[in-house]
Amino acid sequence: MTPSSPAATIALDVTTVFVIATCICALLGLFLLSVWRQERIRALAWWGAAYLLGGFSVALWSLDGSGLPIPRSVPNALLFLACGLIWSAARVFHGRSVPWLGMSAGTVLWLAANLVPGVMEPASHRVIVSSVIISVYAFLTAFELWRERRKALLQRWPALFVPLLHGLVFLAPVPLASMMPEENGIFSLATGWFAVFALEAILYVIGTAFIVMTLSKDQVVRLQRSAASLDPLTGLFNRRAFFEGAPQLEAAQARKREPLAALVFDLDHFKSINDRHGHFVGDEVLKLFAGVIGNSLRATDLVARFGGEEFVVLLPGGADEAAIAAERVRAAFEEAGRVVGTHVIGATVSVGLSAGDPATGVSVLLMEADAALYRAKALGRNRVVRALPGEAVLAAAETAPDLPPVVVAGIGTSQADSGAWEEAQAVISWIAHPEGQAPVPATA
Repeated sequence: MTPSSPAATIALDVTTVFVIATCICALLGLFLLSVWRQERIRALAWWGAAYLLGGFSVALWSLDGSGLPIPRSVPNALLFLACGLIWSAARVFHGRSVPWLGMSAGTVLWLAANLVPGVMEPASHRVIVSSVIISVYAFLTAFELWRERRKALLQRWPALFVPLLHGLVFLAPVPLASMMPEENGIFSLATGWFAVFALEAILYVIGTAFIVMTLSKDQVVRLQRSAASLDPLTGLFNRRAFFEGAPQLEAAQARKREPLAALVFDLDHFKSINDRHGHFVGDEVLKLFAGVIGNSLRATDLVARFGGEEFVVLLPGGADEAAIAAERVRAAFEEAGRVVGTHVIGATVSVGLSAGDPATGVSVLLMEADAALYRAKALGRNRVVRALPGEAVLAAAETAPDLPPVVVAGIGTSQADSGAWEEAQAVISWIAHPEGQAPVPATA
């Protein structure tokens, strides 16, 4: 048996901590840069560069006293710049601008203070200024990650907690350094708490890296979903995304017991535009209309491109509100479509409108609006036409050309409604059965 040895404490010397911190920062930095090359998420490049720079600054700290001509202020200055890079990475991740001045403010402040004789001579001043700069950047990073509102509260709390805790830990030496005696107090603070700060900083770096990877994964998934839901040319929702979002808007209107409206837009003579000016100009016209409809409608309106030159909108509200919105889009596009690039186009759009109780169903509203669109085309195009009651029957007639024309009695409540109904029936009947092919009406 081996004789028992007296109890001994394990001391982790400063050099070992420096080596561990340098290796971890370097490895995580290279790892994030590698993921950035694969995923092409700019924020990962910023985070990777910050970790590499932080590891380099820690390596310079370990060389202090080795005789190399390294100014005492340089390692801290590089560390503060790395903290600024992490804050910038959080902003870049959410599509915000890079705060170049704020990112380098800590470094500039530190270097400027070291140039003033006597300001940074007391060790307590160096501790306080360093702690405040690191804590401020940690709090700014937490704020940038927290104010991203697309994630639920329970999913966002680690992004806030990790940098917030880091900032609070590094604020702890500020009151201690100001209250302790200059020589023995600061020395005791440095030797007693350095291991705590170093280990906490290592855990912060690792924890932040995990948060970054989680957020990056979520962003990749979100981008993939967007690619599957958006029309690549116009940036609007596609047909699939429209029918995924329509039930939610329909249910919301049903809960509020308010009507729901559908608009169907079709660009007039679009084939002629392609034939006369080419498909490139035609694409520009489509993108122009997408921009017009996006700027003319509300954020709560569900807008989608169904294909070709046809666009569909589902919006909360009644027929009058929808008519105002449709007319606003029609007039704006008529003005914007006069000239596209260097080409005189004179593009216009026809609109069919339908509104009713959400219980009617989105499909029925779209069928009625589509039938109203045919009337808008037949009446001369470049106009908004409202659906008549029961006009979905005419829309069904278009999809069943082998059936005899359906006559619906008692639809109109006025002479104008009756005339419009007969006109719409004639238009749909002509589309289903061109001249010379109309079926023989059934006899009673």
